[in-house]
Formats: sequence, C-alpha cells, structure tokens
Amino acid sequence: MERREFILASSGYALSALGLPDMDSITRRTKSALPGAIRVGQGEVAAVRHMVKALGDSASELGGGHARHLAVRYLTQDVAPWLEGRFSEGTGRELFAATSQLVHLAGWMAQDEGDTPELRGLAQRYYAHSFRLAAEAGDPELSATALRGLAVQCVDLGHRAEAVQLGEACVEYGRHLHNPRAVAYYEATLASAAAQDDDRRMATKHLAMSEAAIGRPAAVDVGDSWAAHYSPGRWAHESGMILSRLGDLDAAEEHLHLALDIHGLDRRRTRAIVLADLGGVRLRQGDVDGAMATWRSFLDCADGIRSVKVRAALQDMRVRLRRYDGVPEAQELREQATRIAG
Repeated sequence: MERREFILASSGYALSALGLPDMDSITRRTKSALPGAIRVGQGEVAAVRHMVKALGDSASELGGGHARHLAVRYLTQDVAPWLEGRFSEGTGRELFAATSQLVHLAGWMAQDEGDTPELRGLAQRYYAHSFRLAAEAGDPELSATALRGLAVQCVDLGHRAEAVQLGEACVEYGRHLHNPRAVAYYEATLASAAAQDDDRRMATKHLAMSEAAIGRPAAVDVGDSWAAHYSPGRWAHESGMILSRLGDLDAAEEHLHLALDIHGLDRRRTRAIVLADLGGVRLRQGDVDGAMATWRSFLDCADGIRSVKVRAALQDMRVRLRRYDGVPEAQELREQATRIAG
C-alpha cells in the first residue's frame, strides 16, 4: 500500500491537493476484476475490522510507536490484494470503508510515533489515502475523520489557516450524520483550530456546538467507527485544552478533572497525556504543589509508552521545572522524566 500512495502537492495540506475521489471506482472494479483475482467476501471485511480494533486498542494503550509495522505489514501483504480482488459492489464498499479505517490507523500511528519530517509526511499520505478510500466507499463519516487527521496535524505543526480550512471541511462532511459523537468530534476539531488561530468567536461557537452534540444520545447504532470512540471523557480533555488556549484556565482545569475523575480514561496513553496537560494548567494558575503532584501521577502512567505526545509532555515538564531547581521534588521529577524518556 505504501508504494501506491499518492503524494500531496507541495502546499501539503490544501484540500485541493487531495484530488477528487474516483466515485465509480468500486462499481468499475466489480466488472473488470482479472480472472485469477482473489474472491473477497464478508469474511475478509470482518477480518480487516477485527485487525483495526486489535491494533487500535494496542496503540491507544501503549502509543503509536508500538505496532505500526504490524499494521503496515497487514495492509500491504493481506489487504492490498483484496482491494484488487473480485467482490460485489456492496462488499467492495464495505471493504474500502474498513480499509480506510486501517489506513487511518497507520497514519495515526506514524504521527504518534515521532516528530520527524519522514513520519509527518508518511502520516499525511496515509490520511490522504484514507480520505480517498472512504470517499470512494461513499462513507461521509470516515471521509470527515480522515480530514480530521490532517487538521489535527496542522494544529500540531502550527499551520493555522490550513487547520481551520480542514476543520470546516470536517464539519461540512459530518453535518448530516446521525452519530452525535461524530458531530461533536468534528465540531471540536474546528474549535481547536480556531483557538490556535486566535479566533475566539469561532472557537467558542463550535465548542458550544460540540458540547451540545456530545450530550445527545445516538438515534441509530453507530457501530465501531473511529468517531464512535469519541467519548465524553475524550471530549472533556479536548475542550479543556481549547479553553486553556483561550486563556480560561479555571474552566480548563474543570474539564480536565471531568475527563479524569468523572468519565475516567481507560487508555494509559490518553490518561498520561491528560495528566501532563492538567499539570501544565495548574502551573499556569500558580499552583506549583498541585502541578508537581499531577506530574508525578503523569510519570507513573507514562513509563513504557512510545508516543511523541508523551515524549513532548516529558520535555515540556522538564523545561518548566528548571525554574524550581532548589525544590527537591522538582529535581526528582526531572530525573524521573529523564529516565523515562531514555
């Protein structure tokens, strides 16, 4: 699959660089498969979905750097031949949708593995390919989720205008979905991009829309999609960081507490990141003791996780604690962080 990925234009994140998906691709494939092509049915679709869940659970717990090679190998050696196989149109659309999720997972793993130009470019290409697969499958939720991956990458890299543009596209794709968690997911993405762009009005508006959506029950079975995992706890974390960027530290702390103590977070990587963020908010509030206590919990949770976000949080904590060199606990935390970071 990697060898077949298309390269984005030099602008990198412009929506036009994604190209137009071939909406007739699956229909055409059902009529033009080669005589010796593999016969693909619901068993293969179920297998892809199962692997997405298994690999995704592992990465969510231990970080994207832990099993990406397994995801890529499965994608290239098992799934790629199925995409060239013989299938009905309905099975083809399900196969492309499931593969879109697998490709998106590989992109998330690459993004979470490290902050190098190679991994950033690889993640971007995976997200773009995931978008094309989802669009060809006719799945607006998966299309929006792939665009969200690109938007989040723009936020992380400081590409503010592109992040807002992609966030708006996420919201547009998800506007008519019956999955309120998906709607909350994309509205929060746009709110985050707007907050980074210093657009308080837009950020506040879309954060409120995200909050309204996350509180609504689903009208239909939303299945096991990427957006279906956007829990109230994950929303509370993301909204807390948006509020932090907007300078509302008290509300940010309240939301981060909500994520940790009320909803709970069942993934160790996620819990570690929330604890790191909460420690930073408490330090900005002048609560040095509270920050250090929170960061101690963060370090206990972070050990063994291979994630660029966790590594960045370790470095951020160490730098911020330098001003407290005369405080024994601060020195202990810095030394422990150095050992964990390796």
